[in-house]
Amino acid sequence: MSPAPVPLPLPALSVRGLSVAYGREPALWNVTWHSPPSGLVAIVGPNGAGKSTLLKAALGLVPRLAGEVRFFGAPLAAARRRIGYLPQRAAIEWDFPATALDVAAMGRYPRAGWFRPLPRAEREAARAALAEVGLADLADRPIGELSGGQQQRVLLARTLAQEPDLFLMDEPFAGVDAATEEAILAVLHRLAEGGRCVIAVHHDLSTVPRAFDHALLLNREVVAEGPAATLLSPENLARAYGGRLRAPG
Repeated sequence: MSPAPVPLPLPALSVRGLSVAYGREPALWNVTWHSPPSGLVAIVGPNGAGKSTLLKAALGLVPRLAGEVRFFGAPLAAARRRIGYLPQRAAIEWDFPATALDVAAMGRYPRAGWFRPLPRAEREAARAALAEVGLADLADRPIGELSGGQQQRVLLARTLAQEPDLFLMDEPFAGVDAATEEAILAVLHRLAEGGRCVIAVHHDLSTVPRAFDHALLLNREVVAEGPAATLLSPENLARAYGGRLRAPG
């Protein structure tokens, strides 16, 4: 008797027929895509292509006209604890009176419970997340006094502190210097090597083949998907950008 087949890992994120509109303007139209179960995934495409909208619609942050979303085969409500979301830095109020450690510790509240003092062990876990992004010595620094790159690392530390299996990141490298980008990339690669899935909206096409395993090329609809090393061909870029770009060299 032959052994039973081993079930294949489920996609970390799966969308079917996803459509979103802002007013009468479609932002996504009939998008069907299944991410790999792990690894680094870039979502790329021109401005207004619906890249950030895809993440927000998957998380229920913007309403969907149609479509189905699953995380590891389950609806959002059942999988929420397995998902970490890193928004764009510009969406955060950086004048709020909090330290870097306070912000990182926000990632522990879903585990420890809201509206109660955070136990010391949970704050130490948040401090460890800050250390992972290279900010251990700035734990007590007010977030408003940090540089843009440091603020982005604090947001990453908050997401790391959640210990999710899937990281959804909206422009994690926007407005950061080269050193910060490399530091963030190093963390993301460690996550992928540990079996996590990182899906990031990304704008720098030249770094996609080097930094990511897989890519989704989007322009309101799915243009192409596949290995990052080969996806950004001249033909695919012409379809997405109208022939205005060359393939990254």
